[in-house]
Amino acid sequence: MSTSDIAPDGHQNAGIRTSPPPLDEANRRIIEILQREGRSAFSAIGRELGLSETAVRTRVHRLMDAGVLDVVAVTNPMKLGFDVMALVGVQAQTELDRVAREVSEWRETSYVVLTSGSYDLLVEVVCEDNRHLLDVVQRMREIDGVKSTETFMYLDMVKMTYAWGTRA
Repeated sequence: MSTSDIAPDGHQNAGIRTSPPPLDEANRRIIEILQREGRSAFSAIGRELGLSETAVRTRVHRLMDAGVLDVVAVTNPMKLGFDVMALVGVQAQTELDRVAREVSEWRETSYVVLTSGSYDLLVEVVCEDNRHLLDVVQRMREIDGVKSTETFMYLDMVKMTYAWGTRA
């Protein structure tokens, strides 16, 4: 493994994924605890689950290396000076994967999904102001293969959660 494969926190880079570890009861509980409180110490999680701190650390790193889990600080962009958030529905004519990859690389996009229904892609964008949003949508419309877009501006953030638990 080269140094480019190591993330700043010292574990394997997200670009290199291992096969997912089994989601046994301990791994499920670890995930649920971290979804509630991402700053939980491995020692505290271990006490709650009857595992050693080392066992919890190993399990968390395996889950992270496999792409099952990321531990990050989640912010509300509207409280950080980004005054405009929107969901943009995109209809594409061709090469949906290419369009999605291109839009995913933009710093303004926080969420990009392929969908069925009226839109081929849904793209969440975070912008400084209305002019910035207009520029982002215009760039999106200029991508080869984009047929049309529809923008849904967020008026207020009522709920944002990542604590949906795990499937049994």
